[in-house]
Amino acid sequence: MDALTYKDRSEAGQVLARELEHYRDTPGALVLALPRGGVPVAYEVTHALGIPLDVFMVRKIGHPQHREFAVGALASGGALVLEPHAGRVERPALDDVVQEETLELERRERLYRRERPLPELAGRTVIVVDDGVATGASIRAAAQAIRAQGPARLVLAVPVGAPETCQALRGHADEVVCPRQPRDFGAVGRWYQDFEQVNDEQVLAYLQRAQQQTAGAQS
Repeated sequence: MDALTYKDRSEAGQVLARELEHYRDTPGALVLALPRGGVPVAYEVTHALGIPLDVFMVRKIGHPQHREFAVGALASGGALVLEPHAGRVERPALDDVVQEETLELERRERLYRRERPLPELAGRTVIVVDDGVATGASIRAAAQAIRAQGPARLVLAVPVGAPETCQALRGHADEVVCPRQPRDFGAVGRWYQDFEQVNDEQVLAYLQRAQQQTAGAQS
């Protein structure tokens, strides 16, 4: 096993939490997980540091003919980030994919938030967490949308990422935390022994647990 490989998302979140220890006593700090893979990671961060957890929706935009090949990402509020190579895709076909992913984003928003509005982000320290970054399109879309809401400090935190992507993300946030940056990166899943897909039920369970912990800490 490579020394840079995590056992699973929970272990990755525990490692990330140690890197974010300096935010433990920050008033009004908030962790926003990017579903679905970012939620188990973010849960460990909030559990360790006592920071509230919420979710921020993003959807990858796949190439119309090769959907596993990302050409951009869409975030809550309509922020759309397209990679340079997206310019080679026929616009009508790309628009169809964006429309499809918008509907899925809205479905998940309804499911996960259950009519609960996104917390106020203005003036707060917001820590955005995902399970890793390859191209970084998803987390950049989230950063763009969150920046527009005026947080006092925006932190992008992932357990593992492509070195060039982690470096590029520094232009989109006040701080980027990425403890493991393997040179021969490939895909995010390569750096986890267990990288099973996270389902909606698991996301809801993590959110419920986090909310119970926050309520317990405040009582």
